[in-house]
Amino acid sequence: MELKSIDGGQGFDFGKTSAAYAAFRDIYPKELYGRLSALGVAADGSSWLDLGTGTGVLPKNLYNPNARIVGADISAAQIAFAEKEAENDHLHIRYLTASAENTGLPSHSFDAITAAQCFFYFDREKMKREIARLLKPGGIFIKVFMDWSESDPVAGPSVALVRQMNPAWRSGDAALRDMADDLFPGRVSESFFADLPFTRESWHGRMCACRGTLASMDPATFNQWETAHLRLLRQFPESFAVRHQIMLSCFRFR
Repeated sequence: MELKSIDGGQGFDFGKTSAAYAAFRDIYPKELYGRLSALGVAADGSSWLDLGTGTGVLPKNLYNPNARIVGADISAAQIAFAEKEAENDHLHIRYLTASAENTGLPSHSFDAITAAQCFFYFDREKMKREIARLLKPGGIFIKVFMDWSESDPVAGPSVALVRQMNPAWRSGDAALRDMADDLFPGRVSESFFADLPFTRESWHGRMCACRGTLASMDPATFNQWETAHLRLLRQFPESFAVRHQIMLSCFRFR
């Protein structure tokens, strides 16, 4: 995928990160799931669509057998991991490989739609039409973005190393601009901070699953970065916490 608004048009493919994504990106704090539940996501008798679902992190953690849950992602590799995890955990979640802008799903069929860590990759105008088409009257659309604090003593050096080897990578710049966008009238925003637990292994895996490394580096550059990052992490304790900010933008359809 190439988007002029992301990393100066540098190509990336999250399908290359699927194994790392499935193993190391299930890190959202419980407070986020509590807030999504309070907004009605996955409520009994409701229908919920998670766009850009990746390996199905949100549907898995907010699973309710009394709700109809669908996850969609343009990457067949990501969906394959999501389906495998759902099967292993006996979760009745429907996953489909589809672009967010053209899901092919029935009109006015969802009470809630979410898009976590992904909306800024989509075509904004096409998404406005698709979301309005898919939501029921009274439905809600929620964008979520979680970003590490670059002042964090672990995250800061890790991010700097990626930028050193992949200068085009702009981390969360596009996402932060997107979270402030009044996509529809009546935006309600909230944010909070959380210190998320990691080990050296899980933090390295988390960085492998970001857009700036496996998804966009050529193999030689990635191997060089990985060696340097593992060396960098030796200066930190085996376990530590990394400060993150979690942001939500909510739009209720009347």
